[in-house]
Amino acid sequence: MDTIKQLEWRYATKKFDPKKKLENNKLQVLKKAFNLTATSFGLQTIKMLVIKDEQLRETLVPHAFQQRQLLEASHLLVICIQEDIDTTDVVNYYKNIKSIRNTSDNILNPYKQQLVDMMENMTVSGQQQWSKNQAYIALGNLMTVCAIEHIDSCPMEGFLPNKFDELLHLKEKNLKSVLLLPVGYRHKDDIFADLEKVRKPIHEAVIEF
Repeated sequence: MDTIKQLEWRYATKKFDPKKKLENNKLQVLKKAFNLTATSFGLQTIKMLVIKDEQLRETLVPHAFQQRQLLEASHLLVICIQEDIDTTDVVNYYKNIKSIRNTSDNILNPYKQQLVDMMENMTVSGQQQWSKNQAYIALGNLMTVCAIEHIDSCPMEGFLPNKFDELLHLKEKNLKSVLLLPVGYRHKDDIFADLEKVRKPIHEAVIEF
């Protein structure tokens, strides 16, 4: 498959076909791709909600400035960050490393303590910004995978996170919503699907030394 051809095919879908639903194998690819996204230290302080329930999505539309893609898409992906990061998160992460790689404590403990100290010295707002930066990496990764898998998507920042957090009961899960990605298949009537991409010439976008 030609990667560039697929990226040229991709666009921010304005109108989804509500009758076309993602096949389960496609959904599994997106879930695995999210989980394989690179994160700082591999700590994974981001999570993804997969919302299929149309009644629930209907309640979210007014808090996303009436953007109907939330409802018309096959699924709504909500990328979230942890409200805060504590020592338990770091300890559990290194337990997982030890379990999977069978790495000795003598090797892991210095790195574990370094990360514990880093998180303890970071403010909650600093932790959230650190996690939010990684949420954008996950969003970019998902959009690329969608293009390769011939899945349409529309990245969104335009919503009211506090309202989403309330309706999705995210505070109880120590989470905050930061980004949206409706996914599905474009409607044949979406006039934006066939428009030429508008980009700078490569020589203006890329500087070579």
